[in-house]
Parts: sequence; C-alpha cells; structure tokens
Amino acid sequence: MKAGRISRWMLLLTLLLAAFLRQRRYPIPLPARLSFLLENPVTEAFVGPSLLLERLDLAPGMNILDAGCGPGRLTIPVARATGPEGCVTALDVQPAMLEKLRRRIHAEGLTNVRIIRASLGEGALEENAFDREVLAMALGEVRDRGAALRELYRALKPGGILSVTEAFGDPDYHRSATVRREAEAAGFSLVARYGSFPAYTLNFTKP
Repeated sequence: MKAGRISRWMLLLTLLLAAFLRQRRYPIPLPARLSFLLENPVTEAFVGPSLLLERLDLAPGMNILDAGCGPGRLTIPVARATGPEGCVTALDVQPAMLEKLRRRIHAEGLTNVRIIRASLGEGALEENAFDREVLAMALGEVRDRGAALRELYRALKPGGILSVTEAFGDPDYHRSATVRREAEAAGFSLVARYGSFPAYTLNFTKP
C-alpha cells in the first residue's frame, strides 16, 4: 500500500513538472475558468491593484494600455483613475476573458474602456498612443516576447511608462534581469524598480 501511494505521488509530481516545462516552452494564456487565481488574498497582498496603480503615477485624461487584461482586475480601477476624459485600452486574446471584462464594465457604468482582442506582437496597437502601458503577470504568456516588446515600444508615447510586474509562483514568471534585458533590447530604459520577492515591478520609459 505504501509503495503504491508513493508511486501515485511520483506520477502526480512528474505530470505537474511536465506541464510546467511545457508551459515554459510553449506558453499559453491563463484560461478564463482559472481567472480566480488572479484575484485572491495572496495576489492582492503582493500585486493588488491599489499597489500597482501607485507605481503608475496616473493622472486624469491619460491613455492607458492594459495588455493581457484578463477579466479586468486592473482595467476597472485604472479606468476609474483616468476618469471619463481618459481612455483605457484593454487587450487580451481570449474571448471568455473579454466577456468577463465586458460584464464588469457594464456593471460599473464605465464608458472609457476600449476592448481589443489580439495578442501582443500582432501589430494591433497604434503608434505613439499611450501614456502608460501595464503588463501585470502577462509578459511570460507571450510566445514572441521580443515582438511584443517592440510593439509596446512603438505604441508608447515618448516619455511614457511601460510597467511590468512579475510574481514568483506564476508558471510564466521571469526574473527581473531577464525582463530588463529584453525590454532594453526593444529600446526601453529602466527608470524605477519596486519590490523584490515574491513580486516586483519594473518601470521603463521610451526616451
């Protein structure tokens, strides 16, 4: 009996490791049915919306991109912060996530959110359009991060901020050194760092 129990645990661990390695090599977005993993007390404690908004230095009237917006965990508070004279572009590739977001927008009565269904790197974003770009636990889900960062660079206004947040424990987590190297290769310059473990935010600017 004991040997059988050990074998089952070994099989489970092997399957989990295989799934983790596959996600690292061929990343896919978090399915909408698992969106609760983005909104829970642990996530809120380390990468909650209020904390991340403080790091964005938002002002009413700004144009903001929430890339990999999911169900709108950040989209909704950012839309409130920018006010009706501002605009938040919420980009995600999954229809189910965007449908969750649409229901939230309707419930909140917001009129300053624009939804785009696309993946980063596909060229869906206009040039020099955004004052701020937010990537919260989303960069690692993009298969071609280089193309994604180059598109983000083109879409950001000169002097604007790209804010990248990563949290340890996310299968798509990337070390800050990796994110910095890839962002600088796309043309960005690092201007601020917040946090360390288990989560950090790097803010970059477009010179």
